[in-house]
This record gives sequence, structure tokens and C-alpha cells, in this order.
Amino acid sequence: MKKSDYFLKGLINAACVFAYVSGVAWLGFNSQIIFGKTASFLMPLFMLLLFVISASVTGLLVFGKPINMYLNGFKKEGLALLFATLAWLVFFLAAVVIVLLSI
Repeated sequence: MKKSDYFLKGLINAACVFAYVSGVAWLGFNSQIIFGKTASFLMPLFMLLLFVISASVTGLLVFGKPINMYLNGFKKEGLALLFATLAWLVFFLAAVVIVLLSI
């Protein structure tokens, strides 16, 4: 695989993580509008289950393919994909920080 392929696959993985995290953040931001004000056990239960599912989904998006490649003998390629994905996530984080600082 060429280096550009790692950057593209890393971008796709990072964009999927960014989209998923954006959706969960939107849900958290609008939770009182969507669900109303609740004072029951179910809301903390929902939030904790969402946290566990989110950790699983984002972990799979970031680490799934690189670990599979690493275990199948493509150690260098797996690490390259992992670091490309992490680099794109850092880029997205920096973009969010720049937007926040400009507001």
C-alpha cells in the first residue's frame, strides 16, 4: 500500500470518528429538549451505556483495522495506518480549537 493510501484511509477513519462524536455531542447538548427534564434512574443509565458504546465504536474505528493488519504480519503498515488516523484526529481537534477561539 502507498503512503497516500494510509493518509486517505486514516482520513476516512478520523472523519467517521469525528462524525460519530459530533452526533453524540449534539445529542448530549440537546438532551433536555429531546428527552425533557428527567429525575429518574434511566437518564444516568442511558448516558453510561452511551459512553460504553461510544468508546467501543470509536475504538473500533481507530484501532480495528490497524490491529488486524498488525496481527496478520503487516506490522509496519498497521502502525502507519494507526498514526495516520491519530494525526487526522489531532488535525480535527486543532480545527475545533481554532473555531472555538475565534468565537
